[in-house]
Amino acid sequence: MSDDVSRHKKQVAKLRHGTVIDHLSPGMALKALEMIGVPKHSAALIGVNLASAKAGRKDILKLENIELSDEQIDNLAVLGPSATVCYIREYEIVKKVRVKLPEVLEGVLRCPNPNCITNHDRLTTSFDVERTSPTQVRCTFCERLISEDDIVLL
Repeated sequence: MSDDVSRHKKQVAKLRHGTVIDHLSPGMALKALEMIGVPKHSAALIGVNLASAKAGRKDILKLENIELSDEQIDNLAVLGPSATVCYIREYEIVKKVRVKLPEVLEGVLRCPNPNCITNHDRLTTSFDVERTSPTQVRCTFCERLISEDDIVLL
């Protein structure tokens, strides 16, 4: 590698144990972190709007000492339908999973329609996935179509 290239290469410390969530849609890393939450004994590294050969731009999260449940992985798909989740142990990738957006999202998102019954009664929200890229979901109760930019987490 030439000195010019190595001088401009950005490096981030490797994780010994944890999870890397790569290829989130640009601007979605903070929402993903909000969705997952980070225990006090863990650290999180957030990369926002990074260059990506595949997607042009992407976000990335590195979470120390955290492994996600299958449900958390499925829910992340709303924030990045082409995201990947890598589990790291002793600095090595031991498992890589592609997120898959389920057909229905329940109890994950809030309907932005102020008149929706889910904002007034204690009902579990439910959204049908209409499109995956860019993500669009439809509220099962009020039928409002919600685009990726308007997604609000519970």
